[in-house]
Amino acid sequence: MKQISTNGIVLARTNYGEADRIITFLTPDNGKVRVMAKGVRRQKSKLAGGIELFSVSNITFIEGKGDLHTLVSTRLLTHFGNIVSDLERTMFGYEMLKITNRVLEDEGGEEFYELLSASLDTLNNLKSSKDLAEASFLLQLMRMLGHLPNLTHDNKGGELPKEGEFQFSFDDVAFFTMPRGPFTANNIKLLRLLSYNPAKTVMKINNLDKYLSELVPLIRQMSRQYVVSF
Repeated sequence: MKQISTNGIVLARTNYGEADRIITFLTPDNGKVRVMAKGVRRQKSKLAGGIELFSVSNITFIEGKGDLHTLVSTRLLTHFGNIVSDLERTMFGYEMLKITNRVLEDEGGEEFYELLSASLDTLNNLKSSKDLAEASFLLQLMRMLGHLPNLTHDNKGGELPKEGEFQFSFDDVAFFTMPRGPFTANNIKLLRLLSYNPAKTVMKINNLDKYLSELVPLIRQMSRQYVVSF
């Protein structure tokens, strides 16, 4: 049987029997991997340290005949411990793992692994807001899944003006000009930046927290409408 070593992020853990767990990892080169961690719930298990939530670990497993493999060793590489210091960060951290697990097929892919790793890092950084991590993760996930709304043209196909006020049409998956609309050109520009750039590159934008507070409810609704309910 083939033995494979790779890095992984825990997406889900399910207790099995008296001391075992079935764990779903997202890996950069093997996609989603389900493994049986035998005896991991026992106090002296050598596997326990590398299967923590909000962590990146090096894992080694033996391929099974089906889609369930056997975990043989783990080594913790990075633990994003600040996430659990704040309730809002913790709750959204759980949501990121659940959403990723729900929307990805088994093949996953390096791009999704890198997104989740970077998003956990942003959520762990207490100098950045939870809203920044949430907005960046959801928008980039929508883009990678092919469900990103049109952020360059309006609902009639015309180029969005560089100034003005706007509303968003969920039916047309696009913005349109509307006097006294709730969104500005700066809001739409920030949506574009967050959709294609790492969150850390936009941290120094003036009034970032204000723009994010205006956008996060819309981004959540977009995600529920076009990707997955959570």
